[in-house]
Amino acid sequence: MNRSLRILSLLSVLTITFLFYNAINKSVSDPKTSTHKTYKIKSLKLPDNLNLAGERVPLEISDVRERMDRELLVNTYWQSNGLLLIKRANKYFPILEPLLKKYDLPDDFKFLALAESAFIDETSSVGAAGMWHFMKTTGKEFGLEINKNVDERYNIEKSTKVAAEYLKKSRERFGSWTLAAAAYNAGNYGIAKRLKSQEVDNYYDALLPDETERYVFRIIALKEVITNPKKYGFVYDQEDLYTLAKTRTIRVDTAISNITNFAKKFGLNYKEFKMHNPWLRENKLNNKSRKLYEIKIPVK
Repeated sequence: MNRSLRILSLLSVLTITFLFYNAINKSVSDPKTSTHKTYKIKSLKLPDNLNLAGERVPLEISDVRERMDRELLVNTYWQSNGLLLIKRANKYFPILEPLLKKYDLPDDFKFLALAESAFIDETSSVGAAGMWHFMKTTGKEFGLEINKNVDERYNIEKSTKVAAEYLKKSRERFGSWTLAAAAYNAGNYGIAKRLKSQEVDNYYDALLPDETERYVFRIIALKEVITNPKKYGFVYDQEDLYTLAKTRTIRVDTAISNITNFAKKFGLNYKEFKMHNPWLRENKLNNKSRKLYEIKIPVK
């Protein structure tokens, strides 16, 4: 009896497998049910006018063309990540654009900030933090307050000002925005050392560390895809994009003993308050020096 049952079970499995295989095979071969007719992974045509801050990408150089093609493919066909970046860009670009203009930095560098942090509040494996991913030493060197209580790397206005200062100094040193962007990734000393040893004076002729080799191309790819999303197959409605609530600014020059209670005065909970003031790292503001801080309060 048990043997008969085992044989019947085996025959049932084989029958189901056969029927499933036939169904799959039919869907692939039948034009009416096949999906391969509508979904195609296409090679991309590189635009001739790719540039960073007006500095042209020399696509006539074969390895440059391959590296640019790689980053454009990755940022097009990694669809979920690409769509998330488009949505976040809509949230933060309106804040960054006037700041870049104010600090005399080309608008294209908003894509560098996006490439650095993807506009999410996470610290990198090496300790870089904030939208512009500053290391502690660099942030402090440029005047940002960084400690357990306050970390101004998370203050968009102040960190953008520092990023602008850093990038403009790098451009003065190397003579191009492209090398300034590379130096943002590898450091001014690292770029200067390699340019000198290789006797070259531009990013596209230099042999650099792998991450820096890809860095500028990724920024340019993000610029191309996010500026022309429909061209690269991204379809969405305006209401699908993320937005940031309007805020008003209040100034505080005293300590705040409990931010949770402080937030309640404005009809906010702790999370809502911290979303707009991530530079406050604890549930208090010590402020023994009576420094003047600007705090954002969402307008409901």
